[in-house]
Amino acid sequence: MAEPHDDEPPEHRRYAQYLKALDSVAEADEVNLLAAVLRDDDTSMAESAVNHHLERRAAEQLTSPQFHAWAQMMVTVIGDRAFLTRRLREWTLLRSVALDEPWTDEELLTASDWFQRTAASAQVVTSPHALRLLAEHGRTRRVRNAASRRTQRPPHAPTQ
Repeated sequence: MAEPHDDEPPEHRRYAQYLKALDSVAEADEVNLLAAVLRDDDTSMAESAVNHHLERRAAEQLTSPQFHAWAQMMVTVIGDRAFLTRRLREWTLLRSVALDEPWTDEELLTASDWFQRTAASAQVVTSPHALRLLAEHGRTRRVRNAASRRTQRPPHAPTQ
């Protein structure tokens, strides 16, 4: 009798292996592992695995002083891969908004739906200006409503 995973496509198994390896990779080995994953013949699967890692690590380090060094390392590894480059740029923008570092209205308003949803709902984003911009000009009703709710609450009010 065949085992259930025998019918699983090989790229699905590799994806799971990559995620497991990336979840526990030592910082010193991160560059080499990411580069190896991105050399996989299945480009979409490889980029998806790297994006999963990017999302997790960016969220963990968002307000940490190590974020910029990590982001620079990621830039060298991901090269010109459009989706990964954009997502890393948007995590960097989210960090700027969260830490009250310089950013522009245009950056916020031309960012992806993902970014706008994240910025409108992330508790780390407290910038009244950013929240007002998203409440008034966010791309989707969901973004506008989420940002609007946050602009109507006093700072540090508990969320529902």
